[in-house]
Amino acid sequence: MTYYRERLWPSAWIYVSIALVIPASVLVFMPINQVVGIVTGVTLYVGIVGLLTATAPIIQVTEHELVAGRASLPLSLVGELAGFDGTEATLERGQRLDARAWLLIRGWVAPVIRVTVADDTDPTPYWLVSTRNPEGLIAAVTTAQGATSPL
Repeated sequence: MTYYRERLWPSAWIYVSIALVIPASVLVFMPINQVVGIVTGVTLYVGIVGLLTATAPIIQVTEHELVAGRASLPLSLVGELAGFDGTEATLERGQRLDARAWLLIRGWVAPVIRVTVADDTDPTPYWLVSTRNPEGLIAAVTTAQGATSPL
């Protein structure tokens, strides 16, 4: 059973800013051939958009684990959860960041959650994960932990 699923698609402004590769290619190839520049620019744009779309990570909470990108953490090892937005999220990604933390952050997704790893043998103190819905992700993890905990 899946309690939560989110794909960290790039924001619209990323796709718009990547479109600048088209006029840049035209300027580079203009002395050779304008058509070559346009074709090259469009090809690069489509390739970059395809790459960003294909590599957008998935965050998922199932009945047994929290999955963020290629990593997974059993719910039994999920400790304290905290969500951050705005200035607090910036501080978590910067000044407060522990170098040992596992990161799945995307610049186009401002909010993050911090997931403490409740395993004394793991050198990673916490995960820092970008999410557009920190409250929903925390609620899903809490619900999944409650559903799988022994009575």
